[in-house]
Amino acid sequence: MKTQNSDGRIIAIVTMLFLFAMISFVTNLAAPIGVIWKNTYQGNSENTVGMLGNAMNFLAYLFMGIPAGKMLRAFGYKRTALIGIALGFVGVFIQYLSGRFGVDNQNAGFATYLTGAFVAGFSVCILNTVVNPMLNLLGGGGNRGNQLNLLGATFNSLAGMLTPLFVGALIGEVTKRTAMMQVYPVLYIAMLVFLLAFVIISFIPIKDPELGRTTKETVFEHSAWSFRHFVLGAVSIFVYVGVEVGIPGTLFYYISDKTINGAGVGGNAVAIAGSVAATYWCMMLIGRFSAGFIAGRISSKSMLLFATSTGMVLIAAAMLLGNSMSVMMPVFKGNEFDMVTVPIAALLLVLCGLFTSIMWSCIFNLATEGLGKYTASASGIFMMMVVGGGILPLLQNFMADHQGYLLSYIIPLLGMAFMFYYALKGHQNVNRDIPIV
Repeated sequence: MKTQNSDGRIIAIVTMLFLFAMISFVTNLAAPIGVIWKNTYQGNSENTVGMLGNAMNFLAYLFMGIPAGKMLRAFGYKRTALIGIALGFVGVFIQYLSGRFGVDNQNAGFATYLTGAFVAGFSVCILNTVVNPMLNLLGGGGNRGNQLNLLGATFNSLAGMLTPLFVGALIGEVTKRTAMMQVYPVLYIAMLVFLLAFVIISFIPIKDPELGRTTKETVFEHSAWSFRHFVLGAVSIFVYVGVEVGIPGTLFYYISDKTINGAGVGGNAVAIAGSVAATYWCMMLIGRFSAGFIAGRISSKSMLLFATSTGMVLIAAAMLLGNSMSVMMPVFKGNEFDMVTVPIAALLLVLCGLFTSIMWSCIFNLATEGLGKYTASASGIFMMMVVGGGILPLLQNFMADHQGYLLSYIIPLLGMAFMFYYALKGHQNVNRDIPIV
């Protein structure tokens, strides 16, 4: 019996790791798939149209961020995870149907795709709320639980790296007749993983920890919003996710655009764009892995100051240098690195991934410092603020449509500047008089 329990726990851990990867996999489908719809609705707002799926995906966080935490209390880890997995399958299946509907009616197909992206957003929000604490629980808490969460984050980054690469290769050369059916293999994989995860989790007994209940004795006089440094931290999370997603998302469109407005990349520009975007996520993977060795010795404030200041320099240089020169850049192609010729702006923007990789954890640590009993509610609010990953990239691509790709990077540049201010001054707790125990 003990062996069976141990085997069941191992299977559950492996399943959670795959779900950690699926969170990133489903989220990062939006930008490259957006190339299909961007090409379908060519015009003055084609980049904005292409980024609408990403916007719908992240908009779901605004509605589900706090309710997801309440679901965890009401239903427990296992049932909440099953709900999230089921919604993920439904969301991807609706996106699959958009290809069928789009054959006869492009507008119906696009509306169906956006609906699927929104439903998938509910799924990844719920799974984000469940997977971290469930891995910690399965690991027995402490160092082992933290180790599993770090392993999960690695799977998350790996999936984020491979998704644009895979989708870019499937789309191939963009034409007026490019359709959703070209990315069906990716959707089949996603649905299969969700289906297997649902079956496996259904048969594994998972005991919930004591989640606690709010009673009259535990009603708080204040809230996380009572702390100025948390409010600014929540805004920083909103900005950060927008920056993290907007840099590679817009870069994908910039590289794949073969008009005079694009990067001027020849050959199969979409496949090259997928490789370049994948390399950005590869830089994030390297950044997170490397930061793990130094995070115990360097403060979150210092790390965030360094990351945001360097990020600002890279973005500003990319905007100024633009297409002025071409460079040979190593890109990740799934099983090896290869060299491609791209504008220097692309190389500089890819390098931003090294520094965006560490910003979430630094902001979270600074914003929750000194919150005490308000930390749990703060985590739910942070999940809600992930909606920035949909809003800011949408604004950036609206600007790209009307002012050009490189000038649109003023939005992530300003976002970096705000996070730099937060690290410098905004993180200071000026509400120390509020009781936190």
